[in-house]
Amino acid sequence: MTDQPGFLFTILAFLLVIGPLIFVHELGHYFAGRLCGVKADAFSIGFGREIMGYTDSRGTRWKLGWIPMGGYVKFAGDMNPASVPDPEWLNLPPEERAKTFQAKGVWQRFFIVAAGPITNFLVAIGIFMAFFAAYGQPRTPAVIAAVQEQGPAANAGLRIGDRVTAIEGRQVDTFDEMADIIRFRPNEKLRVDYVRDGRNATAWMTTGVDVERDRFGNEFRKGLIGVMSGQPLIEPVPLHQLPGAAVKQTFHIVRTMIDTLGQIISGRRSVKELGGPIKIAQVSGQQATLGWMNVVMLMALISINLGFINLLPIPMLDGGHLAFYLYEGVVRRPVPEKAMEWAFRSGLAVLLSFMIFVTLNDILSLDAFERLAGLIG
Repeated sequence: MTDQPGFLFTILAFLLVIGPLIFVHELGHYFAGRLCGVKADAFSIGFGREIMGYTDSRGTRWKLGWIPMGGYVKFAGDMNPASVPDPEWLNLPPEERAKTFQAKGVWQRFFIVAAGPITNFLVAIGIFMAFFAAYGQPRTPAVIAAVQEQGPAANAGLRIGDRVTAIEGRQVDTFDEMADIIRFRPNEKLRVDYVRDGRNATAWMTTGVDVERDRFGNEFRKGLIGVMSGQPLIEPVPLHQLPGAAVKQTFHIVRTMIDTLGQIISGRRSVKELGGPIKIAQVSGQQATLGWMNVVMLMALISINLGFINLLPIPMLDGGHLAFYLYEGVVRRPVPEKAMEWAFRSGLAVLLSFMIFVTLNDILSLDAFERLAGLIG
């Protein structure tokens, strides 16, 4: 029997996790726009009909939509929240036209759009800095203290005292970094570089697979090579090193996300591991039952995910707009209007298809159909 939180608790946890992250993402766009002299017509958390809101002294309508699945800033000169230009913006009086998004230079528009994902990364970096300042950082050396008999490492010739320096060409400094790389590569052949008695050496091994099940019934396939570390070492992080340590941690998570996505695309991991809003809500509720620290760390991970996904070069996402502006900045002319129109249509189709896919994936992972069939039977 699994220890699942209640439905209302899960929904509340989801809103408390995702709401602030959407807010700060859009706030990044908003403040970058203000810095560049662009007027914001609307700032919305959620889509659809307005539940509540107010208009500030700058003429921006701050509102809450009834579908809490995203948010947007609609700048002056935009026809819709996707920043599609309004054909009428050229007919505005010169003073008003100068405050529109479309009137700004290409690199100002690039900066405004990029500010959203960048803000998400900054939020995660800030969270990691706070945790490192309060609790220190794991610094256990990547030195093997025990080797499992007949395990992948033992069969490849690794011994106690060997210090692992890289896996698949990626440098590792701590045992935790080594374990993270291996964990996300079950049943894969890996190159492991190590040092023994001052000499560099290389071993090839195929990771084992361990299936873990947590208290909520979630199963995780993780890779292992059959080694253990010595005494765990947690070191305080000096104040001046906090930003660098937090940036490194954020970069490490982004690389892990890219690796995992590549494994899914190549078929080495199941597409069932892709999660959507329902999965995020489920995990939010589960982590909330474990304490506020788990919730904050989950927010850091989701914030990195939001930043990363929004930078993908797909029209309708920030990354798609950035690709258009990059093209415009390099060739000195905007993307042809017809090409942009078709790009937005195809981007919308891709996003809708993906959302439907991950939502069905979430429902199937919850065994909803099996439970429904059981009730009918």
